Amino acid sequence: MGGQPLYLEPRLESRLRSLVHSPELLHTLTDALGSPLNVLVPDQLADNLARFRSVYGTHHLSGQVFLAHKANRSSAMLRRLAATDAGVDVASLGELQHALGAGLTPDRITATGPKTPEFLWLAARTSVTVSLDTRDELEQLATLVRGHALPRTRVLLRLSGFEASGVRVLTRRSRFGTAVRETAPLLEAVERHADVLDLVGVAYHLDTTSLSEKALALEGSLRVLEECRSRGLRPRAVDIGGGFGVNYLADGGQWERYTTALTEAVMGIRPPLTYGGHGYGLRNEAGTLRGALGLYPAHRPVAAAGYLDELLRRPAASLGGRTLAALLLEHLYDLHIEPGRALLDQCGLTLTKVLEVRDDEAGGPLHIRLAAKADDVALEDHGVLMDPVVVPRHPMNADGTGTATDTGPGTDTGPGTDTGPGTTTGSGTGTEPVAAYLFGNLCLEADLITRRTVFLPHRPVLGDLLAFANTAGYCMDFHTTRAQHQPAARKVAAWQEGDRWRWCLDDQYWPTTPVGGAQ
Repeated sequence: MGGQPLYLEPRLESRLRSLVHSPELLHTLTDALGSPLNVLVPDQLADNLARFRSVYGTHHLSGQVFLAHKANRSSAMLRRLAATDAGVDVASLGELQHALGAGLTPDRITATGPKTPEFLWLAARTSVTVSLDTRDELEQLATLVRGHALPRTRVLLRLSGFEASGVRVLTRRSRFGTAVRETAPLLEAVERHADVLDLVGVAYHLDTTSLSEKALALEGSLRVLEECRSRGLRPRAVDIGGGFGVNYLADGGQWERYTTALTEAVMGIRPPLTYGGHGYGLRNEAGTLRGALGLYPAHRPVAAAGYLDELLRRPAASLGGRTLAALLLEHLYDLHIEPGRALLDQCGLTLTKVLEVRDDEAGGPLHIRLAAKADDVALEDHGVLMDPVVVPRHPMNADGTGTATDTGPGTDTGPGTDTGPGTTTGSGTGTEPVAAYLFGNLCLEADLITRRTVFLPHRPVLGDLLAFANTAGYCMDFHTTRAQHQPAARKVAAWQEGDRWRWCLDDQYWPTTPVGGAQ
């Protein structure tokens, strides 16, 4: 392998840690339901919501937390959400139907994204709040409401193209929303259709994790709300979308070491760390490093609820230097947010079975083929790099006999020996760390579950499981297909009763299930 293993240990909070350390349960599930298999933990969603609500409480703010439904299609997660005080952001007709069927009332649903007439009709018919991107969309909704004698519909105006005064802040363009410089004709349309549309407030959607850009957009939204009030309109909310981030890794030092080593590999200073020398956006041009690292910052000290708290503490330079939270409170505006990834943090994992472990002819990393397709474990589609956790089928001690010794997360077992990401040592034919490429089971050269060289604390064997942690947000089914007639991963919901894990199929889970009993 050469050199020290460059582990990227996944961050595991108590529920996921307990789950990956339940090998008998996980092997029973995959034996019965196949590989890949997605395991969801609905109760974690409620805990994550409580953390966001705590930030609201700290700043004395009111408003709604909407789960971005597109992040996961799970029925169990949506039904668990319905048992809280949170809402859901839906971006299609199917998502809206799913949300209503899961028990969410219309006052807890907001409709966003590109819209068909059918989507708009059902949203208006059920009195769901609609976030409008353009004046044409506003006119279409107003015509539909009048033509079908639907109830007066609550709307948000989604904005984009925010500009800073004074110090220049670089902002990304968005295809969603109307540029703030075109607000006047949009508000004129709202006034013209006031008999059928009720302006709730404004919103924005930014595809960025930059606090500066988010603060600029919120500051700009507050100015537009003031313009609304000057016209005699009565806006009462601002929806700042999602993008609060997730901290995927347990150790920031590992992330720094890996990205440094990747740069060195691209420059030819050390052997390649990826299949085919893939640079994740970096390239070597005649000895000069070019490009930009196209990876999600997998170790994020400030993420999720902590990110929201930091955003609200930012001063609004163009509005007297008061903090954004103080300005929201002063004007009695509700703050709405739409976290997807952050609200689903630690809410699930994806199990894949090892089908083959093959030595490389040139002495390079092992080739491990899994019973899954790359789009079943779409971490790399989102630029997220993490090690999987090895779940042995037949655990053994380090001497190759007996029952496994669980060393826990990255526990040192001796001088210079790091067991890596919370895995059980001693399975298979060796206990030394190994480097490997992880391949899918499609008949395609491009079916790579990981482009990077993955480091495992020991060599897995046929029948072991690799568990990919924290995949509930976007990485379970956002990209999944049924290519080559291979099935998509099934889903189960799991919960704890005392020191035991219980489970049922995803579509059989309801908030009453743990009380009524399940398998």
